[in-house]
Amino acid sequence: MFQVALADLRIGFYKDTCPGAESIIFGVVRTTFASDKSITPALVRMYFHDCFNAACDASILIDSTSAKPSEKAAGPNLTVRGFELIDKVKKALEEACPSTVSCADIIAVATRDAVALAGGLNYTVPTGRLDGLQSDPNKVNLPGTSISVPAALQMFEANWLDSIDAVALLGGHTVGVAHCSFFKDRLSSPDDRSMDPSLLQQLRTKCSSSNNVDPTANLDQQKPFDFDNQYYKQIQIRRGILQIDQRIAFDLSTSEIVNDFALNPDKFQQSFANAMIKLGNLVANVGEIRQNCRVFNQPQPQPQQQNNQVDKPKRLSLIF
Repeated sequence: MFQVALADLRIGFYKDTCPGAESIIFGVVRTTFASDKSITPALVRMYFHDCFNAACDASILIDSTSAKPSEKAAGPNLTVRGFELIDKVKKALEEACPSTVSCADIIAVATRDAVALAGGLNYTVPTGRLDGLQSDPNKVNLPGTSISVPAALQMFEANWLDSIDAVALLGGHTVGVAHCSFFKDRLSSPDDRSMDPSLLQQLRTKCSSSNNVDPTANLDQQKPFDFDNQYYKQIQIRRGILQIDQRIAFDLSTSEIVNDFALNPDKFQQSFANAMIKLGNLVANVGEIRQNCRVFNQPQPQPQQQNNQVDKPKRLSLIF
């Protein structure tokens, strides 16, 4: 019978209970990355969408049922992918260390590994997260692609992230693609001078194609699958794809940070790592270790309290 557990977030959490955990995770990510470089932006997006909604608790992994929709059913999450990789990692970990490693930690460590494989910083990830006990699509609240900079910063601040963190995390757009539906509003205005004219024409042609219901465009047109600082250089010359990406380049509250990251690639890498770690510190203080990342353990325990800011993590009392 599975029981409620308390969070204990720290470096080397699995040192004694599952010492090979991070090696197992890395092995699966490396194999996937070798044949699919797009797994890096997929995992970065999954991590952000999971953590930004109150806690890094793997609630985004829960499958919807006919009776109860999950976070996967929320509009912003419909294009999130990478779930099969998480399944593979979980299967391997359950064989090595049953009911020990949380799905939330798998997302955090796998994302770090994917970023490092793409050329980003191989930062240290604290572990000890718990898997959440609920997944509600109505509670999903993420910054939209057309949001204003002040509104975006306010949402980041609500998650204990400052303006440097916000600009660094948006730098995750240095890898991956965006569907035309996410930026088509920018292509319809003939008077919009916020986008480079040549890029505007390219995107209008791509997005009007009838061969694909919702085509995609690289967020970084130079090196779309290298985790570098090219994103900042592109938005400086009005070649940002998403509206929020372009806006941070010229808003007074963020432009200096953009310029700094464009000039200092190492500073961007460290700032991104710092922001990812800070975001990862938002955890559920009570939860479980799922055996299957897509479903809650049975019977499902009900949390008595939840605190999403981890200042003094509580010790893990019961794992299973």
